[in-house]
Amino acid sequence: MLITLTTDFGLRDSFVGTMKGVIAAINPQARVIDVTHGIPAQDVMAGALTLRHSIRYFPRGAIHVAVVDPGVGSARRPILIRCDATCLIGPDNGVLSLAAGVLKPVHIVELSNPAYRLQPSSTTFHARDIFAPAAAHLSLGVAPAAFGMKLDDFFKLALPEPVRRHDTLEGEIIYIDAFGNLFTNIEEHELTGWPGDRVEIAVGPVHISGISPHYAAAATGGYVALVNSWGLLEIAVNKGNAQQSSGAAVGDKVTAVFCGGR
Repeated sequence: MLITLTTDFGLRDSFVGTMKGVIAAINPQARVIDVTHGIPAQDVMAGALTLRHSIRYFPRGAIHVAVVDPGVGSARRPILIRCDATCLIGPDNGVLSLAAGVLKPVHIVELSNPAYRLQPSSTTFHARDIFAPAAAHLSLGVAPAAFGMKLDDFFKLALPEPVRRHDTLEGEIIYIDAFGNLFTNIEEHELTGWPGDRVEIAVGPVHISGISPHYAAAATGGYVALVNSWGLLEIAVNKGNAQQSSGAAVGDKVTAVFCGGR
């Protein structure tokens, strides 16, 4: 059985190693794959976006554990979401919600059964004491219903939608990766029918003419706009860092304007 791990900076190195140790102790045959442990610290939206765009590349039936958990130990619930054969495990703070929206949940439970937790359980390390054991037991065939009380719903993040006004799309930056590339909420289908060479992109003082097929379409140090591997409009600097160069941040507005006849 395949288990994937997605966490933020707070769970790097020995912390992730401990999670893997817990899984191995319960199910030595489980295969664990690291999606990333580089989500910006406590950035739940970044974790949710990364998980959503990763799950499609894993086989049906994988167990995905995502831990970006600034509210660990608080009233937020630890949950398991079954989506057909695939399961998502993590805190009920929205980090699972975008992936669940793609997979369509069929069963949701709170991870409240002490039989499937490490004992004693820390209030500050649910990744080790609750989420990792749940994934391992699930990989051994324990039914989702055995882990705790059935829930009717879970917390969902609200991903902002771009606004279209005539020949203008108004979006915003929703994620910045380790290279400083600026991911927007403008999806590829929103640009359908707009020839790439007739689109002007603006974020703050930065203006880019045209949507390019790749990063090297701009000179070294130059800005480039493209549709990235997530299917989102992205602003980057060829061999540079668009975040540092522009001073842009998550939430900053981005506009795409169609210039010219159809």
